[in-house]
Amino acid sequence: MTVMALGSDSGPAPAPAGSPVADAYARLTEAYGGLSVVERAAHEPVPRGVGWVGADELAAGGAGLDAFLAWDEAQIARDYDHQARPDVVASFGLHRYAWPACLLITLPWFLHRRVPRLPTDGVAFHRTHGRMAVRVEGFACLPDDPAAALPGARIVPDEEALRAEVRAAVAEHFGPVLEGFGPRMRRGRRALWGMVTDEVVESLWYVAGLLGDEPRAVAELEALLPGSTAPFIGAAGFRTLSGPAGEELPTRDRAGCCFFYTIRPADTCVTCPRTCDADRVARLTATAA
Repeated sequence: MTVMALGSDSGPAPAPAGSPVADAYARLTEAYGGLSVVERAAHEPVPRGVGWVGADELAAGGAGLDAFLAWDEAQIARDYDHQARPDVVASFGLHRYAWPACLLITLPWFLHRRVPRLPTDGVAFHRTHGRMAVRVEGFACLPDDPAAALPGARIVPDEEALRAEVRAAVAEHFGPVLEGFGPRMRRGRRALWGMVTDEVVESLWYVAGLLGDEPRAVAELEALLPGSTAPFIGAAGFRTLSGPAGEELPTRDRAGCCFFYTIRPADTCVTCPRTCDADRVARLTATAA
């Protein structure tokens, strides 16, 4: 479940004047047309109703989350002819929210060294149109960033401090979201944060590949998640396999599990710990061909 499949829409609305993240979100849409980001000004609420769900609604764990997960349950039944367990449905739902939501924070950092803070009341998701709406009221950046003069800028001294800001922003957003999803998923705190760790890594890894910058993304993610940064679980987990002709095949080991094997036991994710290296090599080689 590495790659998110989202819908499409007519494109994002104009960003607020002086937005520190507009260029990063525009590049995201150019590279990955299934997702666009709508920015709201500081005084504007994020959308509600008619297909939109707020991250705070997911965090509340009530009717908004029920409706969100009903879509996943219907999709699994339709596409896989399988009635999934409620915890599996919730795992799919979390993945499908977290994969794009992580990019709202990690891509501006990766491209421009700017880290927006996005509490749950500042993010909404329209999954069928492939749109996310955000309200960025503050962000961290380095001292030499031209955006340091913008309102809401918080200057940090160096790259490690900025990486700490990325981890803090993701934790701030997903802490409440996991409170909403957790009872449905029947997993402990470690397993839940393992899933978030995977979404941070795999979403940026994929989009950076579309941008032609995969090797740098691997290095950046290894520095971001070295393996000792609670609440995140484990390191970024990258490693390299050798293909039939000696070619290098990048892979990683997931910290968590999406439970896709409960729907199709023979079809695990290529980064799943259940997938042996021989199968990984075969699948990665076939993909490259």
